[in-house]
Amino acid sequence: MGKWGAVATSQNLATLAGIEMLLAGGNAVDAAVAMAIALTVVEPTSNGIGSDAFAIVWDGKLHGLNASGKSAKSLPLAAFTNLTEIPSNGWLPVTVPGAVSAWRNLWERWGKLPFEQLFSPAIRYAENGFPVSPVTAQAWQGAERIFLPLNNPEFQHFKQVFFPKNRAPKAGEIWVSEAHGKTLRAIATSGGESFYNGEIAQKIANFAEDTGGFLTTEDFANHQADWVEPISTNYRDLTVWEIPPNGQGIATLMALNILEGFDLAKYPRESVESYHLQIEAMKLAFADVHRHVADIRFMTVAAEHLLDKTYATERRNLINDTAIFLAEPGLPKGGTVYLAAADGELMVSFIQSNFEGFGSGILIPETGIALHNRGLGFTLEAGHPNQIAPEKRPFHTIIPGFLTKGDRPLGPFGVMGGPMQPQGHLQVILNMVDYGMNPQAALDAPRWFFVAGNRVLLEENVSPKVAELLLAKGHEVRVTKNTSLFGKGQIILRQEDVFIAGSEPRADGMAIAL
Repeated sequence: MGKWGAVATSQNLATLAGIEMLLAGGNAVDAAVAMAIALTVVEPTSNGIGSDAFAIVWDGKLHGLNASGKSAKSLPLAAFTNLTEIPSNGWLPVTVPGAVSAWRNLWERWGKLPFEQLFSPAIRYAENGFPVSPVTAQAWQGAERIFLPLNNPEFQHFKQVFFPKNRAPKAGEIWVSEAHGKTLRAIATSGGESFYNGEIAQKIANFAEDTGGFLTTEDFANHQADWVEPISTNYRDLTVWEIPPNGQGIATLMALNILEGFDLAKYPRESVESYHLQIEAMKLAFADVHRHVADIRFMTVAAEHLLDKTYATERRNLINDTAIFLAEPGLPKGGTVYLAAADGELMVSFIQSNFEGFGSGILIPETGIALHNRGLGFTLEAGHPNQIAPEKRPFHTIIPGFLTKGDRPLGPFGVMGGPMQPQGHLQVILNMVDYGMNPQAALDAPRWFFVAGNRVLLEENVSPKVAELLLAKGHEVRVTKNTSLFGKGQIILRQEDVFIAGSEPRADGMAIAL
Protein backbone atom coordinates (compact mmCIF):
# COMPACT_ATOMS: atom_id res chain seq x y z
CA MET A 1 0.00 0.00 0.00
CA GLY A 2 1.14 3.53 -0.72
CA LYS A 3 -0.13 7.08 -1.31
CA TRP A 4 2.00 8.31 -4.21
CA GLY A 5 1.88 5.51 -6.77
CA ALA A 6 2.31 1.80 -7.43
CA VAL A 7 3.75 -0.62 -9.97
CA ALA A 8 3.46 -4.37 -10.41
CA THR A 9 4.88 -6.89 -12.89
CA SER A 10 5.60 -10.61 -13.15
CA GLN A 11 9.38 -10.11 -12.66
CA ASN A 12 11.05 -8.23 -9.82
CA LEU A 13 13.74 -6.49 -11.90
CA ALA A 14 11.09 -5.17 -14.27
CA THR A 15 9.08 -3.81 -11.34
CA LEU A 16 12.19 -1.97 -10.16
CA ALA A 17 12.51 -0.42 -13.64
CA GLY A 18 9.11 1.16 -13.05
CA ILE A 19 10.11 2.44 -9.64
CA GLU A 20 13.26 3.88 -11.20
CA MET A 21 11.12 5.98 -13.55
CA LEU A 22 8.79 7.18 -10.80
CA LEU A 23 11.71 8.23 -8.60
CA ALA A 24 13.22 10.07 -11.58
CA GLY A 25 10.10 12.23 -11.83
CA GLY A 26 8.27 10.16 -14.40
CA ASN A 27 4.61 9.24 -14.33
CA ALA A 28 2.71 5.94 -14.48
CA VAL A 29 2.98 5.74 -18.28
CA ASP A 30 6.76 6.24 -18.13
CA ALA A 31 6.88 3.49 -15.52
CA ALA A 32 4.64 1.14 -17.50
CA VAL A 33 6.62 1.54 -20.73
CA ALA A 34 9.95 1.10 -18.94
CA MET A 35 8.64 -2.08 -17.28
CA ALA A 36 7.36 -3.41 -20.59
CA ILE A 37 10.73 -2.82 -22.23
CA ALA A 38 12.57 -4.40 -19.29
CA LEU A 39 10.36 -7.47 -19.43
CA THR A 40 11.54 -8.18 -23.00
CA VAL A 41 14.96 -8.82 -21.44
CA VAL A 42 14.27 -10.35 -18.03
CA GLU A 43 11.31 -12.55 -19.01
CA PRO A 44 12.04 -13.55 -22.63
CA THR A 45 10.12 -16.79 -22.15
CA SER A 46 6.89 -14.77 -22.38
CA ASN A 47 7.56 -11.66 -24.46
CA GLY A 48 10.12 -9.72 -26.45
CA ILE A 49 10.77 -6.85 -28.83
CA GLY A 50 8.88 -8.93 -31.39
CA SER A 51 5.66 -9.01 -29.32
CA ASP A 52 2.20 -7.53 -29.73
CA ALA A 53 0.63 -5.35 -27.04
CA PHE A 54 -2.60 -3.80 -25.75
CA ALA A 55 -3.22 -1.13 -23.11
CA ILE A 56 -5.94 0.70 -21.21
CA VAL A 57 -5.07 4.09 -19.69
CA TRP A 58 -7.08 6.28 -17.31
CA ASP A 59 -6.35 10.02 -17.38
CA GLY A 60 -9.78 11.20 -16.27
CA LYS A 61 -11.40 8.91 -18.84
CA LEU A 62 -10.48 5.55 -20.31
CA HIS A 63 -8.45 5.10 -23.51
CA GLY A 64 -7.77 1.78 -25.21
CA LEU A 65 -4.77 0.97 -27.43
CA ASN A 66 -4.70 -1.99 -29.83
CA ALA A 67 -1.10 -2.47 -30.94
CA SER A 68 -1.54 -5.92 -32.45
CA GLY A 69 -0.05 -6.43 -35.91
CA LYS A 70 -1.51 -7.76 -39.12
CA SER A 71 -0.49 -10.69 -41.25
CA ALA A 72 1.78 -10.10 -44.26
CA LYS A 73 0.28 -8.49 -47.33
CA SER A 74 1.86 -11.21 -49.46
CA LEU A 75 0.84 -14.09 -47.17
CA PRO A 76 0.35 -17.06 -49.54
CA LEU A 77 -2.86 -18.83 -48.55
CA ALA A 78 -1.77 -21.79 -50.68
CA ALA A 79 0.84 -22.52 -47.98
CA PHE A 80 -2.03 -23.50 -45.64
CA THR A 81 -4.04 -25.59 -48.10
CA ASN A 82 -2.80 -29.00 -46.96
CA LEU A 83 -2.52 -28.13 -43.26
CA THR A 84 -4.98 -29.17 -40.56
CA GLU A 85 -3.62 -26.56 -38.16
CA ILE A 86 -1.30 -23.56 -38.23
CA PRO A 87 2.22 -24.56 -37.13
CA SER A 88 3.54 -22.91 -33.96
CA ASN A 89 7.10 -22.47 -35.22
CA GLY A 90 8.56 -20.87 -38.32
CA TRP A 91 7.31 -17.99 -40.44
CA LEU A 92 3.69 -19.07 -41.03
CA PRO A 93 2.37 -17.80 -37.65
CA VAL A 94 4.39 -14.55 -37.66
CA THR A 95 2.51 -11.26 -38.01
CA VAL A 96 3.92 -7.72 -37.75
CA PRO A 97 5.02 -7.14 -34.11
CA GLY A 98 3.25 -4.21 -32.50
CA ALA A 99 4.82 -3.80 -29.04
CA VAL A 100 7.29 -1.08 -30.09
CA SER A 101 4.42 0.98 -31.52
CA ALA A 102 2.58 0.63 -28.20
CA TRP A 103 5.58 1.97 -26.28
CA ARG A 104 5.88 4.91 -28.66
CA ASN A 105 2.17 5.78 -28.75
CA LEU A 106 1.78 5.68 -24.97
CA TRP A 107 4.88 7.79 -24.41
CA GLU A 108 3.91 10.34 -27.07
CA ARG A 109 0.53 10.91 -25.45
CA TRP A 110 1.44 10.92 -21.77
CA GLY A 111 5.16 10.44 -21.14
CA LYS A 112 7.14 13.00 -19.11
CA LEU A 113 10.65 11.59 -19.24
CA PRO A 114 12.79 11.42 -22.42
CA PHE A 115 11.90 8.36 -24.50
CA GLU A 116 15.51 7.10 -24.34
CA GLN A 117 15.45 7.13 -20.53
CA LEU A 118 12.67 4.53 -20.46
CA PHE A 119 15.06 2.04 -22.08
CA SER A 120 17.94 2.46 -19.63
CA PRO A 121 17.05 -0.34 -17.15
CA ALA A 122 16.40 -2.86 -19.95
CA ILE A 123 19.64 -1.98 -21.73
CA ARG A 124 21.51 -2.33 -18.44
CA TYR A 125 20.01 -5.77 -17.82
CA ALA A 126 20.72 -6.90 -21.40
CA GLU A 127 24.31 -5.68 -21.62
CA ASN A 128 25.47 -6.35 -18.06
CA GLY A 129 23.42 -9.49 -17.54
CA PHE A 130 20.97 -10.48 -14.81
CA PRO A 131 20.27 -13.63 -12.77
CA VAL A 132 17.46 -15.63 -14.35
CA SER A 133 14.57 -15.87 -11.90
CA PRO A 134 13.11 -19.26 -10.85
CA VAL A 135 9.77 -19.38 -12.70
CA THR A 136 11.35 -17.93 -15.84
CA ALA A 137 14.11 -20.55 -15.63
CA GLN A 138 11.50 -23.29 -15.34
CA ALA A 139 9.69 -22.04 -18.44
CA TRP A 140 13.03 -21.71 -20.29
CA GLN A 141 13.94 -25.30 -19.46
CA GLY A 142 10.52 -26.46 -20.60
CA ALA A 143 11.18 -24.82 -23.97
CA GLU A 144 14.26 -26.97 -24.64
CA ARG A 145 12.17 -29.85 -25.98
CA ILE A 146 10.41 -27.47 -28.42
CA PHE A 147 13.30 -25.49 -29.84
CA LEU A 148 16.50 -27.52 -29.50
CA PRO A 149 15.36 -30.16 -32.07
CA LEU A 150 14.66 -27.46 -34.71
CA ASN A 151 17.37 -27.70 -37.38
CA ASN A 152 16.20 -25.45 -40.21
CA PRO A 153 18.35 -22.36 -40.93
CA GLU A 154 15.71 -19.89 -39.72
CA PHE A 155 15.92 -21.29 -36.16
CA GLN A 156 19.69 -21.33 -35.64
CA HIS A 157 20.12 -17.72 -34.51
CA PHE A 158 17.32 -18.15 -31.98
CA LYS A 159 19.02 -21.21 -30.50
CA GLN A 160 22.42 -19.48 -30.37
CA VAL A 161 20.99 -16.56 -28.37
CA PHE A 162 18.59 -18.34 -26.00
CA PHE A 163 20.33 -21.71 -25.67
CA PRO A 164 24.02 -20.71 -26.06
CA LYS A 165 25.27 -23.81 -24.24
CA ASN A 166 22.73 -26.00 -26.01
CA ARG A 167 20.57 -25.77 -22.89
CA ALA A 168 18.43 -23.30 -20.99
CA PRO A 169 20.01 -21.22 -18.22
CA LYS A 170 19.35 -22.36 -14.68
CA ALA A 171 17.76 -20.24 -11.95
CA GLY A 172 20.33 -17.73 -10.72
CA GLU A 173 22.54 -18.13 -13.78
CA ILE A 174 23.59 -14.82 -15.37
CA TRP A 175 22.21 -14.29 -18.87
CA VAL A 176 23.51 -11.59 -21.22
CA SER A 177 22.22 -10.46 -24.61
CA GLU A 178 24.36 -7.65 -25.98
CA ALA A 179 22.54 -7.71 -29.33
CA HIS A 180 19.26 -7.16 -27.48
CA GLY A 181 20.77 -4.11 -25.78
CA LYS A 182 22.09 -2.75 -29.09
CA THR A 183 18.64 -3.05 -30.69
CA LEU A 184 16.96 -1.34 -27.74
CA ARG A 185 19.44 1.54 -28.11
CA ALA A 186 18.52 1.86 -31.79
CA ILE A 187 14.80 1.88 -31.00
CA ALA A 188 15.30 4.40 -28.20
CA THR A 189 17.37 6.89 -30.20
CA SER A 190 15.08 6.70 -33.25
CA GLY A 191 11.86 7.00 -31.26
CA GLY A 192 10.83 3.59 -32.57
CA GLU A 193 11.20 4.63 -36.22
CA SER A 194 14.07 2.22 -36.90
CA PHE A 195 11.77 -0.68 -36.10
CA TYR A 196 9.04 0.18 -38.60
CA ASN A 197 10.71 2.46 -41.15
CA GLY A 198 14.43 1.93 -40.82
CA GLU A 199 17.34 -0.44 -40.42
CA ILE A 200 15.62 -2.94 -38.12
CA ALA A 201 12.61 -3.32 -40.43
CA GLN A 202 15.00 -3.92 -43.31
CA LYS A 203 16.91 -6.59 -41.35
CA ILE A 204 13.68 -8.43 -40.53
CA ALA A 205 12.51 -8.25 -44.15
CA ASN A 206 15.90 -9.45 -45.43
CA PHE A 207 15.94 -12.44 -43.07
CA ALA A 208 12.38 -13.29 -44.04
CA GLU A 209 13.31 -13.24 -47.71
CA ASP A 210 16.39 -15.40 -47.09
CA THR A 211 14.58 -18.03 -45.00
CA GLY A 212 11.11 -18.36 -46.50
CA GLY A 213 9.23 -15.65 -44.63
CA PHE A 214 6.65 -13.21 -45.96
CA LEU A 215 7.03 -9.96 -44.02
CA THR A 216 8.34 -7.02 -46.02
CA THR A 217 9.39 -3.45 -45.27
CA GLU A 218 6.00 -2.40 -46.63
CA ASP A 219 4.25 -4.49 -43.97
CA PHE A 220 6.24 -2.73 -41.26
CA ALA A 221 5.76 0.73 -42.73
CA ASN A 222 2.00 0.13 -42.90
CA HIS A 223 1.67 -0.95 -39.26
CA GLN A 224 -0.35 1.30 -37.03
CA ALA A 225 -1.46 0.99 -33.42
CA ASP A 226 -5.11 2.00 -33.06
CA TRP A 227 -6.78 3.98 -30.29
CA VAL A 228 -10.03 2.21 -29.47
CA GLU A 229 -12.99 2.64 -27.12
CA PRO A 230 -12.88 0.03 -24.33
CA ILE A 231 -15.97 -2.16 -23.92
CA SER A 232 -17.60 -2.84 -20.56
CA THR A 233 -20.34 -4.39 -18.50
CA ASN A 234 -21.71 -3.65 -15.05
CA TYR A 235 -21.36 -6.42 -12.50
CA ARG A 236 -22.99 -5.74 -9.13
CA ASP A 237 -21.70 -2.24 -8.28
CA LEU A 238 -18.61 -2.31 -10.50
CA THR A 239 -17.97 -1.62 -14.18
CA VAL A 240 -15.47 -3.99 -15.76
CA TRP A 241 -13.59 -2.78 -18.86
CA GLU A 242 -11.81 -4.70 -21.60
CA ILE A 243 -10.33 -3.99 -25.05
CA PRO A 244 -12.79 -4.76 -27.88
CA PRO A 245 -12.13 -7.56 -30.38
CA ASN A 246 -9.82 -8.84 -31.86
CA GLY A 247 -9.11 -9.70 -28.19
CA GLN A 248 -10.95 -12.20 -26.01
CA GLY A 249 -11.67 -9.82 -23.13
CA ILE A 250 -15.31 -9.81 -24.16
CA ALA A 251 -15.49 -13.42 -22.86
CA THR A 252 -15.04 -12.17 -19.29
CA LEU A 253 -17.79 -9.60 -19.73
CA MET A 254 -20.19 -12.16 -21.19
CA ALA A 255 -19.55 -14.60 -18.34
CA LEU A 256 -20.13 -11.81 -15.81
CA ASN A 257 -23.43 -10.97 -17.49
CA ILE A 258 -24.50 -14.59 -17.12
CA LEU A 259 -23.39 -14.85 -13.48
CA GLU A 260 -25.08 -11.57 -12.56
CA GLY A 261 -28.38 -13.44 -12.37
CA PHE A 262 -27.09 -15.80 -9.66
CA ASP A 263 -26.58 -14.90 -6.00
CA LEU A 264 -23.06 -16.28 -6.01
CA ALA A 265 -22.21 -14.90 -2.57
CA LYS A 266 -24.77 -17.15 -0.88
CA TYR A 267 -22.46 -20.07 -1.66
CA PRO A 268 -19.07 -20.36 0.05
CA ARG A 269 -16.20 -19.58 -2.28
CA GLU A 270 -14.86 -23.13 -1.88
CA SER A 271 -18.16 -24.82 -2.77
CA VAL A 272 -19.18 -26.95 -5.71
CA GLU A 273 -22.11 -24.60 -6.43
CA SER A 274 -19.81 -21.59 -6.88
CA TYR A 275 -17.28 -23.47 -9.01
CA HIS A 276 -19.99 -25.07 -11.16
CA LEU A 277 -21.77 -21.81 -11.97
CA GLN A 278 -18.51 -20.03 -12.81
CA ILE A 279 -17.30 -22.82 -15.10
CA GLU A 280 -20.62 -23.11 -16.93
CA ALA A 281 -20.86 -19.36 -17.49
CA MET A 282 -17.33 -19.26 -18.88
CA LYS A 283 -18.05 -22.26 -21.07
CA LEU A 284 -21.05 -20.54 -22.66
CA ALA A 285 -19.13 -17.30 -23.17
CA PHE A 286 -16.25 -19.11 -24.88
CA ALA A 287 -18.62 -20.87 -27.25
CA ASP A 288 -19.71 -17.51 -28.65
CA VAL A 289 -16.28 -15.92 -28.55
CA HIS A 290 -14.62 -18.74 -30.47
CA ARG A 291 -17.35 -18.59 -33.11
CA HIS A 292 -17.73 -14.85 -33.56
CA VAL A 293 -14.65 -12.91 -32.39
CA ALA A 294 -12.01 -11.86 -34.92
CA ASP A 295 -10.44 -8.74 -36.40
CA ILE A 296 -13.35 -6.38 -35.83
CA ARG A 297 -13.47 -5.48 -39.54
CA PHE A 298 -14.43 -9.09 -40.32
CA MET A 299 -16.91 -9.81 -37.50
CA THR A 300 -20.51 -10.50 -38.51
CA VAL A 301 -21.86 -10.14 -34.95
CA ALA A 302 -21.28 -6.86 -33.15
CA ALA A 303 -19.73 -6.77 -29.68
CA GLU A 304 -22.77 -4.96 -28.26
CA HIS A 305 -25.00 -7.84 -29.33
CA LEU A 306 -22.79 -10.35 -27.55
CA LEU A 307 -22.95 -8.14 -24.44
CA ASP A 308 -26.72 -7.68 -24.51
CA LYS A 309 -28.18 -8.43 -21.06
CA THR A 310 -31.28 -10.07 -22.54
CA TYR A 311 -29.07 -12.44 -24.48
CA ALA A 312 -27.16 -13.17 -21.25
CA THR A 313 -30.47 -14.22 -19.67
CA GLU A 314 -31.08 -16.67 -22.53
CA ARG A 315 -27.63 -18.16 -21.99
CA ARG A 316 -28.06 -18.25 -18.20
CA ASN A 317 -31.18 -20.37 -18.62
CA LEU A 318 -29.04 -23.09 -20.23
CA ILE A 319 -27.22 -23.71 -16.93
CA ASN A 320 -28.55 -26.51 -14.73
CA ASP A 321 -27.16 -28.92 -12.14
CA THR A 322 -25.05 -30.92 -14.58
CA ALA A 323 -22.14 -29.89 -16.78
CA ILE A 324 -22.86 -28.89 -20.36
CA PHE A 325 -20.82 -31.39 -22.35
CA LEU A 326 -20.31 -29.19 -25.40
CA ALA A 327 -21.48 -25.60 -25.25
CA GLU A 328 -22.73 -24.31 -28.58
CA PRO A 329 -22.61 -20.66 -29.70
CA GLY A 330 -25.88 -18.80 -29.58
CA LEU A 331 -27.45 -16.54 -32.18
CA PRO A 332 -27.64 -13.07 -30.65
CA LYS A 333 -29.90 -10.75 -32.58
CA GLY A 334 -28.98 -8.04 -35.02
CA GLY A 335 -6.50 -17.54 -26.57
CA THR A 336 2.31 -13.20 -22.07
CA VAL A 337 3.35 -10.55 -19.57
CA TYR A 338 1.00 -8.24 -17.75
CA LEU A 339 1.91 -5.12 -15.80
CA ALA A 340 0.15 -2.28 -14.05
CA ALA A 341 1.18 1.20 -12.95
CA ALA A 342 -0.57 4.09 -11.21
CA ASP A 343 0.13 7.55 -9.86
CA GLY A 344 -2.02 10.45 -8.75
CA GLU A 345 -3.23 11.25 -12.28
CA LEU A 346 -2.68 8.21 -14.51
CA MET A 347 -3.44 4.49 -14.25
CA VAL A 348 -2.14 1.98 -16.80
CA SER A 349 -3.16 -1.60 -17.64
CA PHE A 350 -0.67 -3.07 -20.14
CA ILE A 351 -0.02 -6.48 -21.64
CA GLN A 352 2.40 -7.78 -24.27
CA SER A 353 3.20 -11.27 -25.48
CA ASN A 354 5.05 -13.55 -27.87
CA PHE A 355 2.13 -15.99 -27.41
CA GLU A 356 3.41 -19.57 -26.96
CA GLY A 357 6.35 -18.87 -24.70
CA PHE A 358 9.24 -17.63 -26.82
CA GLY A 359 7.04 -17.40 -29.91
CA SER A 360 7.94 -18.61 -33.40
CA GLY A 361 11.54 -19.68 -32.78
CA ILE A 362 12.74 -17.11 -35.31
CA LEU A 363 15.29 -14.55 -34.17
CA ILE A 364 16.64 -11.87 -36.47
CA PRO A 365 20.47 -12.13 -36.62
CA GLU A 366 22.44 -9.62 -34.55
CA THR A 367 19.31 -8.02 -33.08
CA GLY A 368 18.05 -10.19 -30.20
CA ILE A 369 14.55 -9.84 -31.69
CA ALA A 370 12.56 -13.06 -31.25
CA LEU A 371 9.39 -12.89 -33.33
CA HIS A 372 6.05 -13.87 -31.84
CA ASN A 373 3.67 -16.51 -33.25
CA ARG A 374 0.41 -14.60 -32.73
CA GLY A 375 -0.82 -15.87 -36.11
CA LEU A 376 -1.69 -19.07 -34.25
CA GLY A 377 -4.78 -17.16 -33.21
CA PHE A 378 -6.20 -17.53 -36.72
CA THR A 379 -8.32 -20.49 -37.77
CA LEU A 380 -8.18 -22.47 -41.01
CA GLU A 381 -11.95 -22.99 -40.96
CA ALA A 382 -13.42 -21.77 -44.25
CA GLY A 383 -15.88 -18.93 -43.88
CA HIS A 384 -15.04 -18.25 -40.22
CA PRO A 385 -14.64 -14.52 -39.47
CA ASN A 386 -11.24 -15.36 -37.98
CA GLN A 387 -10.06 -17.37 -41.02
CA ILE A 388 -6.44 -16.59 -41.88
CA ALA A 389 -5.98 -13.99 -44.61
CA PRO A 390 -3.46 -11.32 -45.66
CA GLU A 391 -3.37 -7.95 -43.85
CA LYS A 392 -5.60 -9.17 -41.02
CA ARG A 393 -5.30 -9.15 -37.25
CA PRO A 394 -5.69 -12.60 -35.62
CA PHE A 395 -7.83 -13.45 -32.60
CA HIS A 396 -5.76 -12.40 -29.59
CA THR A 397 -5.63 -13.95 -26.13
CA ILE A 398 -3.89 -11.03 -24.39
CA ILE A 399 -6.27 -8.70 -22.56
CA PRO A 400 -5.65 -5.79 -20.16
CA GLY A 401 -8.50 -5.13 -17.73
CA PHE A 402 -9.69 -2.11 -15.74
CA LEU A 403 -12.27 -1.50 -12.99
CA THR A 404 -14.34 1.59 -12.25
CA LYS A 405 -17.12 2.36 -9.77
CA GLY A 406 -19.50 5.06 -10.89
CA ASP A 407 -17.29 7.75 -12.41
CA ARG A 408 -14.36 6.81 -10.16
CA PRO A 409 -11.40 4.72 -11.36
CA LEU A 410 -10.51 1.77 -9.16
CA GLY A 411 -7.60 0.57 -11.23
CA PRO A 412 -5.92 -1.86 -13.62
CA PHE A 413 -5.83 -5.64 -13.37
CA GLY A 414 -4.80 -8.55 -15.56
CA VAL A 415 -4.03 -12.26 -15.64
CA MET A 416 -1.76 -13.86 -18.24
CA GLY A 417 -1.92 -17.32 -19.74
CA GLY A 418 -3.55 -17.86 -23.16
CA PRO A 419 -7.17 -19.04 -22.76
CA MET A 420 -6.76 -18.75 -18.99
CA GLN A 421 -6.79 -14.97 -19.25
CA PRO A 422 -10.53 -14.23 -19.36
CA GLN A 423 -11.05 -17.05 -16.87
CA GLY A 424 -8.48 -15.44 -14.58
CA HIS A 425 -10.13 -12.04 -15.00
CA LEU A 426 -13.47 -13.57 -14.09
CA GLN A 427 -12.21 -15.35 -10.99
CA VAL A 428 -10.28 -12.35 -9.68
CA ILE A 429 -13.33 -10.09 -10.08
CA LEU A 430 -15.64 -12.60 -8.37
CA ASN A 431 -13.13 -13.01 -5.55
CA MET A 432 -13.13 -9.26 -4.90
CA VAL A 433 -16.81 -8.48 -5.53
CA ASP A 434 -18.72 -11.54 -4.32
CA TYR A 435 -16.26 -12.81 -1.74
CA GLY A 436 -14.80 -9.54 -0.42
CA MET A 437 -11.16 -10.40 -0.97
CA ASN A 438 -8.41 -7.77 -1.16
CA PRO A 439 -6.35 -7.67 -4.38
CA GLN A 440 -3.56 -9.91 -3.13
CA ALA A 441 -5.93 -12.50 -1.67
CA ALA A 442 -7.94 -12.43 -4.90
CA LEU A 443 -4.77 -13.34 -6.83
CA ASP A 444 -3.64 -15.97 -4.31
CA ALA A 445 -6.92 -17.90 -4.21
CA PRO A 446 -7.20 -21.39 -5.80
CA ARG A 447 -8.22 -21.42 -9.46
CA TRP A 448 -10.00 -23.55 -12.02
CA PHE A 449 -9.25 -23.66 -15.75
CA PHE A 450 -11.88 -24.70 -18.30
CA VAL A 451 -10.10 -26.46 -21.19
CA ALA A 452 -12.72 -27.69 -23.69
CA GLY A 453 -15.85 -29.84 -23.82
CA ASN A 454 -16.45 -30.49 -20.13
CA ARG A 455 -12.75 -30.79 -19.18
CA VAL A 456 -11.66 -28.69 -16.20
CA LEU A 457 -8.29 -28.40 -14.47
CA LEU A 458 -8.12 -27.56 -10.77
CA GLU A 459 -5.16 -26.30 -8.79
CA GLU A 460 -4.00 -28.75 -6.16
CA ASN A 461 -5.08 -26.41 -3.34
CA VAL A 462 -8.74 -26.62 -4.42
CA SER A 463 -10.68 -28.64 -1.84
CA PRO A 464 -10.78 -32.36 -2.71
CA LYS A 465 -14.47 -32.28 -1.81
CA VAL A 466 -15.12 -29.66 -4.51
CA ALA A 467 -13.29 -31.80 -7.07
CA GLU A 468 -15.31 -34.86 -6.07
CA LEU A 469 -18.64 -33.04 -6.34
CA LEU A 470 -17.73 -31.46 -9.70
CA LEU A 471 -17.10 -34.96 -11.02
CA ALA A 472 -20.54 -35.95 -9.81
CA LYS A 473 -22.01 -33.06 -11.80
CA GLY A 474 -20.45 -34.39 -14.99
CA HIS A 475 -17.30 -32.27 -15.17
CA GLU A 476 -14.21 -34.12 -16.37
CA VAL A 477 -11.90 -32.93 -13.59
CA ARG A 478 -8.14 -33.21 -13.27
CA VAL A 479 -6.16 -31.78 -10.35
CA THR A 480 -2.66 -30.59 -11.26
CA LYS A 481 0.42 -29.23 -9.48
CA ASN A 482 1.40 -27.24 -12.59
CA THR A 483 0.62 -23.72 -11.39
CA SER A 484 1.81 -22.20 -14.70
CA LEU A 485 -1.46 -23.35 -16.30
CA PHE A 486 -3.48 -21.01 -14.10
CA GLY A 487 -2.05 -17.67 -15.15
CA LYS A 488 0.02 -14.91 -13.61
CA GLY A 489 -1.55 -11.59 -12.67
CA GLN A 490 -1.21 -8.17 -11.14
CA ILE A 491 -3.68 -5.69 -9.66
CA ILE A 492 -3.51 -2.07 -8.54
CA LEU A 493 -6.64 -0.62 -6.93
CA ARG A 494 -7.14 2.86 -5.56
CA GLN A 495 -9.09 3.13 -2.31
CA GLU A 496 -9.62 6.78 -1.44
CA ASP A 497 -6.03 8.14 -1.38
CA VAL A 498 -4.31 4.77 -1.04
CA PHE A 499 -2.99 2.47 -3.77
CA ILE A 500 -3.26 -1.26 -3.02
CA ALA A 501 -1.05 -3.39 -5.27
CA GLY A 502 -0.78 -7.15 -5.61
CA SER A 503 1.39 -9.45 -7.70
CA GLU A 504 0.77 -13.05 -8.68
CA PRO A 505 2.26 -15.76 -6.42
CA ARG A 506 2.53 -18.08 -9.43
CA ALA A 507 5.24 -15.88 -11.01
CA ASP A 508 8.54 -14.19 -10.07
CA GLY A 509 6.74 -10.86 -9.77
CA MET A 510 6.59 -8.07 -7.28
CA ALA A 511 4.29 -5.16 -6.47
CA ILE A 512 5.66 -1.97 -4.95
CA ALA A 513 3.66 1.03 -3.71
CA LEU A 514 5.17 4.34 -2.66
